[in-house]
Amino acid sequence: MFESAELGHRLSKADYDAVEPQLRTDLLEVQFELLEQKGFAAVILINGIDGAGRGETVNLLNEWMDPRHIEVHTFDKPTDEERERPFLWRFWRALPPKGKIGVLFGNWYSEAIGDRAFGRIKKARLDQQLAEFNRFEAMLAAEGVLLLKFWFHLSKQAQKKRLKALEANPDTRWRVRDSDWQVYEEYERYKDVAEHVLRQTSTGIAPWVIVDGSDPQYRAVQVGRTLLEGLRRRCEHVARGFRTRQTAAPLAPAVDERNLLNAMVLNQPLDKKDYDKQLEKLQGRLALAVRSEAFASRSLVLVFEGMDAAGKGGAIRRVTQALDTRQYHVTPIAAPSDEERAQPYLWRFWRHLPRRGRVAIFDRSWYGRVLVERVEGFCSEPDWMRAYAEINDFEDQLVSAGVIVVKFWLSISDEEQLRRFKAREEQAFKRYKITDEDWRNREKWPLYEPAVCDMIDRTSTENAGWTLVEADNKYYARVKVLQTLVDKLDVALQK
Repeated sequence: MFESAELGHRLSKADYDAVEPQLRTDLLEVQFELLEQKGFAAVILINGIDGAGRGETVNLLNEWMDPRHIEVHTFDKPTDEERERPFLWRFWRALPPKGKIGVLFGNWYSEAIGDRAFGRIKKARLDQQLAEFNRFEAMLAAEGVLLLKFWFHLSKQAQKKRLKALEANPDTRWRVRDSDWQVYEEYERYKDVAEHVLRQTSTGIAPWVIVDGSDPQYRAVQVGRTLLEGLRRRCEHVARGFRTRQTAAPLAPAVDERNLLNAMVLNQPLDKKDYDKQLEKLQGRLALAVRSEAFASRSLVLVFEGMDAAGKGGAIRRVTQALDTRQYHVTPIAAPSDEERAQPYLWRFWRHLPRRGRVAIFDRSWYGRVLVERVEGFCSEPDWMRAYAEINDFEDQLVSAGVIVVKFWLSISDEEQLRRFKAREEQAFKRYKITDEDWRNREKWPLYEPAVCDMIDRTSTENAGWTLVEADNKYYARVKVLQTLVDKLDVALQK
């Protein structure tokens, strides 16, 4: 895979001087076209052999282009805060908004390659990570991100020559670390692992570009032209309103019209006296569970979805009453802000993930894509169809990182919803809870019902299953939420 990059490519100074001014001009022009369009973000991954000119090339790009609109991030060993969250969390936070270019050193590939090359993980674990990276990059591409992946390569002989030259110069000696020589000693092993990684992750939507790093003038022009061509093509597509056509098989309803929601018995019995007794007991169990030593190494994500006026807020309050206010955060999800629209869909949820020993409560969540956005036509059918797999992958990553994920769908009957809507309009302190949008959504329930059923069927997994809550009786609903939560915590904390 690296044969062409070991040919010793060269570009004379005269040839470099002839092409560099125009290349700089073209890159600057396309950068400002990107900034003006704000139709997509560009993410550049910088990986490769130590000493192959990665840093010099990025510095040169910053010189050729406007650095105010290039966000460069370097990732070394994860911090304590980063270790307490899923692996990709710190990379999600570094994604540039639409209109900007992000350069990521030491990205998701670096640690995986190093861990395998130095025997810290097995090949099976590496392949599992690579499959996860492919899914992540496919999601970025589907969200419109232009992903450019560069591998800067040197032969073993060229690497040794380069490292010695850097060490011999007092101005560059600091750039050579002991770890660089350690990688050199394991060059063949490192190269074999890198070749496997690149082969498994060089896809049609995000292919690797292998750069011969032995000649600084050659590599600069190769990277510059690749970046220019990628940005130009994408800007042209945006200007023409181009979007790849995608189709998906339709989701057919059950022939007998029976579904998860209309099969529920929504008015379950529980009187106030029994409710008070059970509430106190369950809140006590919840308080002890989240203050336990076992929970200190875990975190909890609660998702509350449901029909308008189904009692999500009341259920959330009964949960938070048992928690230390410093231990939890409630995130209400509404229409995305301009900042959030400039990022891939799941970005705004990744940034609210809790540290270990903490609880994140989402009042509505990432399921908006397959509910509101589907029904209202805010995204295309291919977008919400692919969202099921992306959401499942997201939640699998949470669980793999030690997060306990508990999801509730609260459902009420048409008659009970109407009664609660009218009660909210009549009581001054509840009027803020009812809006024209709520009444409009009520009329659209025939469209929401199949969307909810599809959501539950396609995202109720072994790692993060849905709990359906019969919510006509608010006492019963709150108790069921708490009972389910403490039961799931008991099981998870015993593992």
